[in-house]
Amino acid sequence: MKHISILIPEGHTSITNIEGTHQILSEVNECLVRAGNAPLFDIKLVGLNPNASQRNGVYTIKPDLLISQVSKTDLIIIPAMLGDLKSALALNEAFIPWVVNQYAQGAEVASFCVGAFFLAATGLLDGRRCATHWRFATEFRRLYPNARLVDDKILTEDRGIYTSGGAYSYTNLLLYLVEKHAGRDVAILIAKTFMIDIDRHSQSPFIVFSGQKEHEDELIIKAQEFIEKNFQGKITVDQLADMLALGRRSLERRFKKATSNTVTEYIQRVKIEAAKKQLETSRKTVSELMYEIGYTDTKAFRSTFKKITGLSPIEYRNKYNKASVPVLLT
Repeated sequence: MKHISILIPEGHTSITNIEGTHQILSEVNECLVRAGNAPLFDIKLVGLNPNASQRNGVYTIKPDLLISQVSKTDLIIIPAMLGDLKSALALNEAFIPWVVNQYAQGAEVASFCVGAFFLAATGLLDGRRCATHWRFATEFRRLYPNARLVDDKILTEDRGIYTSGGAYSYTNLLLYLVEKHAGRDVAILIAKTFMIDIDRHSQSPFIVFSGQKEHEDELIIKAQEFIEKNFQGKITVDQLADMLALGRRSLERRFKKATSNTVTEYIQRVKIEAAKKQLETSRKTVSELMYEIGYTDTKAFRSTFKKITGLSPIEYRNKYNKASVPVLLT
């Protein structure tokens, strides 16, 4: 059997990640037993203390084992640790050498959502592809520049290290792990049992772009605000550089450092975010809204839209516009 260690952190943690993982992996065991096979996973809640208080005492989780009692495990699950990051790291720093040591002994490690911040603090994400919730991508890059964040992905795998994107995308990573260890047929059965959309790999359709201003470069903030107020027109890098009295190269370098986007990418994302809102709420044609946000080339607009959202404009409208949702028969 594969020993699974679901970490029970101190502080404010996603109980959904913990219970959902335990439930799904337990169902894998039950499916195997019903089919006449041996269970695959030995699932344990592993903590630092005998009782872990959660949500300001609303919940208490009693780990099965403490880390001192686990000399060897096969897979470590790190749930999302919520609230203040520094406090979460301080409360749970005793996990770090244990996780690093277990990985060195051959254990795999998976983090869910913002649990990637804690995993990155171990150093195990340095040089590796990883995902986290799209809302925290800029902060993650600032804190852990050595990790290779791919903020459009729902899940990543890199040399025994797994990460998932935001919130409930942890179920997609669990399905991926079930398929890897129990086979495709079991993964499909689990997907149907829990009604999880299997083989979903992108969180792009869910990203809401609201600018990336969690930095201290006032000139770049000025450039961002100008783009966001004037995106309907044609904006060039040279125009912004002249406005800010910066050289073009200096602007490009500072803009990329501050926002993790080039100027052109930022302009595109602002335009596409405006298009998404129109597709969600209006009945305007794609051509009408395309011209409103400053595009004149239909092919370029559709290509950029799909690159950023993972969907075509029509697919996006059908997914999120209430008027496009069929009325359920009663």
